Amino acid sequence: MFDCIIVGAGPAGGTAAYHLAKRGRSVVVLEKESLPRYKPCGGGVSPIVQQWFDFDFSPAVSVKAYKIRYTWKMGDPVDVKLETNEPVWMVRRDVFDHFLVKQAQKQGAELRTQTAVTGIEFKGNAWQVNTVNERVEGRYIIAADGAKGPMARWLGFQKRKRRMAGAIEIETPAPRDQEPIVHFDFGLVKNGYIWNFPKADGYSIGIGNFRGGGAQDLKGMVAEYAKQFDIDLNAYDQYGHGICLWDGNQKLHTENAVLAGETACVVDPFTAEGIRPSIFSGLKAAEAIDKALAGDKDALEKYTEVITEEWGSDMVWAQRLAGAFYSVPHVGYKVGIKRPTATQSMLKILCGELRYSEVANRALKRLGGSLIPGIGG
Repeated sequence: MFDCIIVGAGPAGGTAAYHLAKRGRSVVVLEKESLPRYKPCGGGVSPIVQQWFDFDFSPAVSVKAYKIRYTWKMGDPVDVKLETNEPVWMVRRDVFDHFLVKQAQKQGAELRTQTAVTGIEFKGNAWQVNTVNERVEGRYIIAADGAKGPMARWLGFQKRKRRMAGAIEIETPAPRDQEPIVHFDFGLVKNGYIWNFPKADGYSIGIGNFRGGGAQDLKGMVAEYAKQFDIDLNAYDQYGHGICLWDGNQKLHTENAVLAGETACVVDPFTAEGIRPSIFSGLKAAEAIDKALAGDKDALEKYTEVITEEWGSDMVWAQRLAGAFYSVPHVGYKVGIKRPTATQSMLKILCGELRYSEVANRALKRLGGSLIPGIGG
């Protein structure tokens, strides 16, 4: 019997496996796919995640980007050079996720791929997890099987809040030896943005709608956007996927189990940043399970409290900012993105050097004031 069964080998699952195994706990990671496996994702990672590990992530980073280019409906460009301690990391999820899991394996964690979970049952103070291959038993479970995974429902979280966003993404080749620039375009898509994230050997071009807004031709918009980079998206596979955005505090624990990563709906509701919050939740899940194994009866309840206090409290501001910005994006572009100090603040949030709570109130006042004639601007 394992101390902990982790379902899902993404950033949350890999992180939890690493930190639990490093503490000497017996851990198995169950992953339905073979690794490395393709995962649709822009692949932007806040470099602040390095502080949570004692190994170097450099082998898993495709490129580091020091420059951001914003556009409004493919025009009115704003170029910003990062003034952060470390540039934004751009990763390919097949490489990044596998690298993280391999670090966990080095600490003693076991990985079982092509092992989809088919059902779970709590029996005799332990979990029995049935898979397509075998039955696995463990004292605790970390459910990290993503936005579409069944684990949360099987664990009894049927009525939890879930704000789902949609995205379409395409991986394409890119010209060699060009400067890695992160591109964001606003205005074409309602309640979202289009992106072009550089990788060492290509682009990740995508579009996301994060707050609803009715039917939109997402494929047509992103295809039109890609033409400016001389890319015909019809020549490449397109991947659609759901994103579980944070939508308020909620219970993330049950008997001998916790939710982590997108299963816990921790994705930033403004930027749709998901890798850093997933890693953070995996770290905190590992700490909670370790304490529970040591006899702390309140450890899992404290996990929910930690995510609420340390992540959710900041996401309240992110949600408010998203509501204000996406309701009047042309104003947000004018008074936010085109304002150097505001842009640097946002980039520092993406790099983990600032919190929304430190800047959002001022930004909201600026957005509101600019809508009144003679104020803001």
